[in-house]
Amino acid sequence: MKPQSKIWMDGKLVPWDDAKIHVLTHGLHYGMAIFEGVRAFETPNGTAIFRLGGHVERFLNSAKIYRMDLGYSAKEITDACIELVRSNPAKECYIRPIAFTSYGEMGLNPLTSKISVAIASFEWGAYLGDTSKKGVRATVSSWVRIDSRAMPVQAKCAANYANSALAKMQALSAGYDEAILLNSNGMVAEGPGENIFRVKDGILSTPPASSGILRGITRDTVIQFAKDEKITFYRNDATKEELYTSDEVFFTGTAAGIAKVSEVDGRKIGDNGTPVTDRLAKLYDRAVHGRIKRYSKWLTPVRP
Repeated sequence: MKPQSKIWMDGKLVPWDDAKIHVLTHGLHYGMAIFEGVRAFETPNGTAIFRLGGHVERFLNSAKIYRMDLGYSAKEITDACIELVRSNPAKECYIRPIAFTSYGEMGLNPLTSKISVAIASFEWGAYLGDTSKKGVRATVSSWVRIDSRAMPVQAKCAANYANSALAKMQALSAGYDEAILLNSNGMVAEGPGENIFRVKDGILSTPPASSGILRGITRDTVIQFAKDEKITFYRNDATKEELYTSDEVFFTGTAAGIAKVSEVDGRKIGDNGTPVTDRLAKLYDRAVHGRIKRYSKWLTPVRP
């Protein structure tokens, strides 16, 4: 990670090295933190943040689910993200808003803890690397995606990602690039930090929200692309076996972008290339870089 100049903490910009918290911070011990992952890209009109409104809305919804009073409005969080990116040198960056129960109280009850809010930005390449040629080698994890009866899966909470980390470590230790988690019903859910899509006979599909996934912003972007490009699309459950026999499989996420999957559990995916994935990935790249007018509404300019 390349350090930047500033981090936004509780309403003001502070030097990167001064953005510190106490070791007894409540959220560090009990996982009471909600966060977002956002990206800013270079466009012909300067740096712009992609789908910032959607990310801020989900951030506030996560806070509401966890009964966190952030003390900031959507506009204030939006303005803070813009101010932060403008204050740092990187023209393209990853932005991480986070809110957590802070230092001052211990014990499980979070309601007596003050809520701190911070936003950091830093340069970060594609999370799964350049997958445009070789693709991602994935494996179905033995760890099951957390159930919405145990944790609110629509909140982007730090505690949820202990489940993701277990699946990720298992995949890496077995020689794969990424994991795929099934839900408690044995149906495909998502990756540790990505949503998943499959293509079969020209039909694009992705698991529905009811499968226990996080509704991803990039997932929603791809769904909109499919509508605009007249690609047949469904939200439906899929089995592990249906994943193996897909013509194309790809991950989506703010960190990962659109990353094609070349194999699952040693089984090669498809035999005739990845035309749908490549088409959507090209659209995504052009949209985030401000090269498609119809999607300019998704771009929030940073520099005047």
